[in-house]
Order: sequence, then structure tokens, then C-alpha cells
Amino acid sequence: MKILFGVQGTGNGHISRSRELVRKLKGDGHEVEVIISGRKAEELKEIEIFAPYRVMKGMTLVTYKGKMSYLETMFQLDLLRLMSDILTLDTAGTELIITDFEPISSMAARIKNIPSLGFGHQYAFPYDVPLAKGNMFEKYTLLNFAPARYNAGLHWHHFNQPIFPPVIPASLYDEAARVAVKEKILVYLPFEELEDITALVAPFDGYEFFIYGKVTEAGDEGHLHFRGYSREGFLHDLMESDGVVCNAGFELPGEALHLGKKLLLRPLDGQVEQESNALAIEVLGYGMAMHQLDASTLADWLQRPCREPLAYARTVDYIAEWIGSGKWDDLPKYTSAAWEDKL
Repeated sequence: MKILFGVQGTGNGHISRSRELVRKLKGDGHEVEVIISGRKAEELKEIEIFAPYRVMKGMTLVTYKGKMSYLETMFQLDLLRLMSDILTLDTAGTELIITDFEPISSMAARIKNIPSLGFGHQYAFPYDVPLAKGNMFEKYTLLNFAPARYNAGLHWHHFNQPIFPPVIPASLYDEAARVAVKEKILVYLPFEELEDITALVAPFDGYEFFIYGKVTEAGDEGHLHFRGYSREGFLHDLMESDGVVCNAGFELPGEALHLGKKLLLRPLDGQVEQESNALAIEVLGYGMAMHQLDASTLADWLQRPCREPLAYARTVDYIAEWIGSGKWDDLPKYTSAAWEDKL
């Protein structure tokens, strides 16, 4: 099958899960062409598996100091460029468009009447899953930023809905990876300022904090360990960590739950998806949330034990089988099988 696969480049979560599905689809013999939008080409890391790929401007959600900036998001939008990219996108021979919250591929599918499949956490929200109040604009953006005809939604729990478990990187299925170094904490808060993160964790000198995000110079300062971008290094520290403090995105919390790490989420203000994720993590009893960088909440959380690993199935195997079947209305058959397959 000839597939056009659109990847939202903002945030590493979209790239991480799309990397796994693209690899599987190519391995199954599909012809996959990828477009990535929302981030400059020079800022993209470890995307070789996507080749052949094109990088396009698309749309980017702008944040500042842990909050969504919808005004800045609108200012940076180049609507003429976006429409030109959509209308001139070469889709000759394309049998299916898959979009991981990527608007160019999503809109091209609608305009050119090509079957489309939404892949990712955002595509769980049309179903009955925890959803924060937010406002009408936030909810509309979540559901209509990059819509598709069929949904391969992902979530940490099925909520009795036709959604899939999280997509976990292949390296995290190694049993030997499920270890923890007591009092080692992974911190990934890319929407917060580094000085604010440092001020939050510095007083807790009984713990070793490995801090990723807006780190311009890697180094160690006592119990604080600053690390620049490295997928391999990040996954190593994740596997060794006792707990994870992160924004309330989807991919990293899913990986932590898979491995049995305790979780403390800080949702991005004004971003209904992240606020919904924080709500879900507490409803499920899978972790804690704080709506600002709060030392007392962190102190409470640090004393809590880890949980048992959820050991999610190899989700991409079930999604790829569903895609390859061409029977896209048979979604519940594949989602049920994925949840029943506990490792």
C-alpha cells in the first residue's frame, strides 16, 4: 500500500511514536513517504527512519513559561503558505494518509478525498475518556487541528473505548530495562525555564535529579545532573530512574507506566490535552499532578513508592495489522486484542 504519513514535529512524542509505526509499516512492505511539519529541519533529531521525508512549515503551537500562547500561535501562522503546501502536496497514487496530529496531511486528505487515519493520543479524545473543562476554543483546536476519517487513538487505559495502548519504543521491552536506581529522578519539563526547575529540585539533596529540556550546557552540580538532547542517554536515564517529573504530554508518561516508574505531571497551562492527561493520571490512580512548580507536592511525591509495571503490548503490531487489513471499520477487534496481550 502507498501511504503518506504526516508527523507533527513539535515535541518529541509525536516523532517517537511515529518512528515506531513507520518502521513497522515499512517492514511489512508498505511504501511510506513522510512529511514533518511544525519544526525547523535543523532542530529535528534522529529521523533517518522517515526517509524519504520532507520538512514543511505547517502550524506550531507556541508556549512561554509553562503556558500556551494562543496569540503568538496566531501571529506565527502563515496561512497562505499553509494552503499552498496543502494544495501542492503530491499525493499521486496515495491509497491512505496517516496523520499524527499533522495538519497538512490531514487537510490534503479531506480536500483530495483520500482515506485518512489519525494516529496518536489526540485521536482518543473523540471517545469517552477523561477531558478537562478548558474552553470552547481549546476543545475545538484539540478535536479539529488535524482530523481524520478513522482514529487510532492511544491512551494509558482503554476506558471501555476502541482505543489502543501507548506506543512504547522497542528498547523498553527488554526485561533487563525494568530496573530502578533508588532516589534517581528523571526531570523533563521543556516548557519551563531551567532556572525555575533548578530552584524547585535543588533543596532535595537526598535525590539525584537528571534534568533534560532547555539545557544548553551539560554538566553536574552536586546532586543536579544537566543533560543535553540524547535519545539514547534519555532512555538510559528513564530506565534507571525511580520516578519521572514531566509535563503532562502522553508518550513519556506512557513509557514510565510501562516500566513501573512513579509519575508527577505538570500540565501545560491552557493546553486542554495536557490538563486532561493530568486529570486522567489522577482518576486512574497512576500518579500525581501539580498545576504549578510546587515544592510541597514534590516532597510528598518523592516519598511515595513506585507502582507495578503496566507492561503494555507492542501496540504498533496491532495498528499495522489493522492498517494492512484495509478493514478500517473493524477497529474494536484490534484494540481489544492489544489490551488483552499483556507482556
